Amino acid sequence: MSAKIMAAALAAWTLATGAQAATVAVSADRLLDVATGRYLERPMVVITDGRIVSVGRQGDAAPTGAERVDLPGVTLLPGLIDMHVHLTSSPLYGGYTGYQFSDAFWTAIGVRHAKDTLEAGFTTVRNVGSSFWGDVGLREAVDNGFVPGPRIVTAAYSFGATGGHCDETFFPPSMQANAPFNSDSPDQGRAAVRKLRKYGAQVIKICATGGVFSRGDSPGAQQLSVEEMKSIADEAHLSGMKVAAHAHGAPGIKAAILAGVDTIEHASLVDDEGIKLAVQKGVWFGMDIYNTDYTQAEGKKNGVLEENLQKDRDIGEIQRQNFRKSLKAGVKQIYATDAGVYPHGDNARQFAVMVRYGATPLQAIQSATVNAAEALGWTRDVGQVSAGRYGDMVGVMGDPLVDVRVLEKPVFVMKGGAVVKRLP
Repeated sequence: MSAKIMAAALAAWTLATGAQAATVAVSADRLLDVATGRYLERPMVVITDGRIVSVGRQGDAAPTGAERVDLPGVTLLPGLIDMHVHLTSSPLYGGYTGYQFSDAFWTAIGVRHAKDTLEAGFTTVRNVGSSFWGDVGLREAVDNGFVPGPRIVTAAYSFGATGGHCDETFFPPSMQANAPFNSDSPDQGRAAVRKLRKYGAQVIKICATGGVFSRGDSPGAQQLSVEEMKSIADEAHLSGMKVAAHAHGAPGIKAAILAGVDTIEHASLVDDEGIKLAVQKGVWFGMDIYNTDYTQAEGKKNGVLEENLQKDRDIGEIQRQNFRKSLKAGVKQIYATDAGVYPHGDNARQFAVMVRYGATPLQAIQSATVNAAEALGWTRDVGQVSAGRYGDMVGVMGDPLVDVRVLEKPVFVMKGGAVVKRLP
């Protein structure tokens, strides 16, 4: 390998991973402590080898030789976390239109989506479903410096019952199209977890109910039994993995909670009993309450079938009102957008919708920082700007506690001490 190629590879690795020997001192107008909602005025954050070593104030002595990054007028926050994305999916190809491409196409476009997501200020994501091990390959490429992107927690294939939301439901019997990890018994579920973990899954994603963008099912219908889900959750937890359950309908939500899953995705049709159970068990809800705006405006043009658009219309406002209800009742919330149903890079648009439906700006921000870090089990690494954590930060102009929409236009993004985005 030539010296030029080696230098380029090292530069890419540094950008993607944030790993570097140099010390960086970042100063700004203020820093939001997302745990308390208080501001630290004129902060200076020092990062060495990709991790924060101190959070002080401007005027403190910076380490000798530290690179200075000065951000006048900027408010700093921790790097944001989206707990429900599909980096190897695109909203531009709905219904049958995606079948015009080869299998490898989806992994390839994931490279662009990872970059867009990172530049939008989301330095960590949980990818809860991909095909052909695309998210695992993308994570490996990011971690080894070949492409820029966020830290990716990978589920690889999501799975559920034969004929369910996670199965292939768009084709006739003659095509024999089946998802590779269909699970129709507790033993099959346990085996699926083991194989997924073997080949790179870091979180398990199951489909407990029907869905919006599958064919021939109802979002409210339960598709896995408590016993099936419990075997999956127990097996995943043995190896320290979390379990996310796609669950729109009230019976499936309650069954998933009783089975021991860690996060409920969507939770659109949750009832009062399910809300009470979630509070009792400490289960997280990840409610994707922005994306209906996009799918109703652009879905038909992108090839989404009318059946799917109607299901989206039927549950969209109900889900938003149930977000309000569950938040008020004390259900723990994580930031989960379903990016891939809408364009990657627009992840921050959900903050304003959360505020419109009852969250304070701080609660919305906490869902994408301290809450998400806790739900991941990564509290020592992400979610706050404090000593020991990764040097992941996003900078905005204005006050996000007054207008949360400033998060939609970050002017500065840093991952692991490496500047990813900085506007002149």
